Amino acid sequence: MTIYIALLRGINVGGYNKIIMAELRNSLEQLGLHNVKTYIQSGNILFESDETEELLQTKIHDKIKDDFGVSSVVVIRTAEELQQIISQTPFSDQEISEADRTCKGESLHVALLPTAPSKVNSDKFLSYANERELSVINGRDVYLLFYDSIRNSKLGNNLKKLEIPATVRNWKTLMKLSSMAEEVKHMKSE
Repeated sequence: MTIYIALLRGINVGGYNKIIMAELRNSLEQLGLHNVKTYIQSGNILFESDETEELLQTKIHDKIKDDFGVSSVVVIRTAEELQQIISQTPFSDQEISEADRTCKGESLHVALLPTAPSKVNSDKFLSYANERELSVINGRDVYLLFYDSIRNSKLGNNLKKLEIPATVRNWKTLMKLSSMAEEVKHMKSE
């Protein structure tokens, strides 16, 4: 079975699209997903399945809509893809350290998309980058490094220029999800 991470867009943000994680886990187990775990309240789900990403995206989206009345974009990555996202960060340790020192909040984020943006839309989005807000697009993943804050940033506010719905996670969340996936792999190998 493949270990997947599903990331839901706009769950439990500002009092909207409220879903209790225990209820979400129960709901997704009814789809036949195995070892369903969630991390914090913002719609980070780890599970195992033999089904394809495309089928899982549709099934999870529809189940959440049916059970909770919430229509949320579902972005899925395998545990291996998540590990690649982490290992392929385009920013140097020095850049990240400098940003960490000055940023209000988390400095490093990744916007995860269901599909890769077009070159035209990528160029539109990247035109908002500057010396305090850096970005690199790698396929379906958009790395973002902020020296001030993601809040009210030009890059953060213009992700819509990619014309593909994105869900953004900070680096600590991605690292925790990767760690959880490693724990599941370790348990399977025992």
